[in-house]
Amino acid sequence: MIKKAALLVLFTLLISACDSSPVHKDISIDTADTLLVNGKFYTLNAEQPWAEAVAIKDGKYLYIGDTTAAEQYRGKRTQLLDLQGKMAMPGINDAHQHPEMGGLKMLYQCVFPFTATPEEIVAAVSLCVKDNPDAEWIIGGQWDSDLFVKHPIASPKALLDAVSADKPVLLSSDSGHDGWANSKALAMAGISKDSPEVEGGVIGRDTNGEPNGLLLEHANQLVEQLVPDWSLAQYKAATIYAMKTANQYGITGLKDAWTGESALAAFKALGDANAVTLHLAAAIDVKYGLDMAVFDVSKLAALRDKYSADQVDTRFVKIFMDGVPTSSRTAAMLANYLPTESGGHSHNGGLHFDLEKLAEMITAMDKAGFTVKIHTAGDRSVQVTLDAIEQARKANGDSGLRHELAHAGYIDEADLPRFAELNAVADLSPYLWHPSPIIDSVLGAVGPRGEQYWPIKDLVESGAPLAAGSDWPAAVPTMDPWVGIEAMITRADPRDEFAGTFWPEQAITLAQALEIYTRGGAKALRLDNETGSIEQGKSADLIVLDQNLFAISSEKISDTQVEMTLFRGKTVYQRVEKN
Repeated sequence: MIKKAALLVLFTLLISACDSSPVHKDISIDTADTLLVNGKFYTLNAEQPWAEAVAIKDGKYLYIGDTTAAEQYRGKRTQLLDLQGKMAMPGINDAHQHPEMGGLKMLYQCVFPFTATPEEIVAAVSLCVKDNPDAEWIIGGQWDSDLFVKHPIASPKALLDAVSADKPVLLSSDSGHDGWANSKALAMAGISKDSPEVEGGVIGRDTNGEPNGLLLEHANQLVEQLVPDWSLAQYKAATIYAMKTANQYGITGLKDAWTGESALAAFKALGDANAVTLHLAAAIDVKYGLDMAVFDVSKLAALRDKYSADQVDTRFVKIFMDGVPTSSRTAAMLANYLPTESGGHSHNGGLHFDLEKLAEMITAMDKAGFTVKIHTAGDRSVQVTLDAIEQARKANGDSGLRHELAHAGYIDEADLPRFAELNAVADLSPYLWHPSPIIDSVLGAVGPRGEQYWPIKDLVESGAPLAAGSDWPAAVPTMDPWVGIEAMITRADPRDEFAGTFWPEQAITLAQALEIYTRGGAKALRLDNETGSIEQGKSADLIVLDQNLFAISSEKISDTQVEMTLFRGKTVYQRVEKN
């Protein structure tokens, strides 16, 4: 009896030795849904920076390590993907974007290049009027902030009147803060020669005091508020368009930096339908400008709770503290801008809220559990906002919430260490960190010190919490993160359209840039325990690249193509080679 048992064991061992099928444990939890092997996985996990293979089960990482050991997780139904030595890394997290706005622009609006001349813009508007005879309004953009500095035109509205006298037209600037309207739109808004100036805004006028069609900051809202809203179906289509575009670029998480209720409704509908293909955070619009006297945190909380959904996080809000430091000169600066003309009046911009009001708002929203994103383009705006966050910390204690200073391009040297001290995030816009028309506009307004823009290296060395985003469709034509990553490292134009560099002393390393775009973005989405790095138990948000970023020159980073994007372990984008 014993001999027979021994022979049976020996026979079983011999059969096993001849069997070339992969070995795995019978426990189902140890069998992966997907196995990716023979890759160069840059994990963003300091304890295990690189790996050859990962195993994924139920949308999470089950194993990270070498290819041989990964075989134990392979079962009969496991999908095996051989990366053939390609680089893979965590998905990108874009912490500052306007996805539905970008989608609406591309699908339904009148578009033209940022570099378009007045004549080219008028031609585009003329075609849009012709092709959309039933449209109530012609909406579009974006025009260069310095367009009418480069092309002095007494009456910009007259250009639009020539092609659309009966249909209102409103075109946005590249910053998204200013508008260009025709006479019909101005009349509908009641803007005339007798109209008083708007607090926090400027109505452009000709030499006779007549409105010339340019509307800066809050003045733009006088017309914007009249534009009919898009339908829920259009918002959903726009969001789907933006998500597909994001997945194509390797983005698996993004924060909508300024979300109205219509967009919230679209996000909720898509979330409930399990149609969201990335981690989506929504910063709810805290009304400002024309509604700046209204602040009710309970209304924000009601919107948060009403529109929360799986993969849609509504625990964020957005405030604007100032404008932009372009030729419109609306960012709040510590020193005066250059005057618009020799001997002309100079000023240092304006704040939308004083310190007392801002501190009151941030304190209330911090207490209610909101992460607050504050648009702060000028150094005075940055300083006052840090003061307000400091007051909120004193009033509430450390809530752990990391409030964000969006853009924070100009920072007084004394304020640099305060980001780390207050656990406040510098929300960066690296797509603009190189010579370009919008930078020319900034330099023309700010003057010689204008080059001291975005001190990223100083922020890194100070230990400041950091995140980055494209701000698409404002200021940039694409949400492509590889453009921003390259600009962080080179401070030169990744597309080679504009020569030179912009404050190259503030360039950072590739490893630092990837940390900001992955782990930094995940923290900004309040998902640092779930995504941002390749670690066991985290969401399998993974991208495969066509080139190893660490094996190429920095100038080639923007050429990066994403081969495949996984979100929660599922393929949401697969690159198809074009013939």
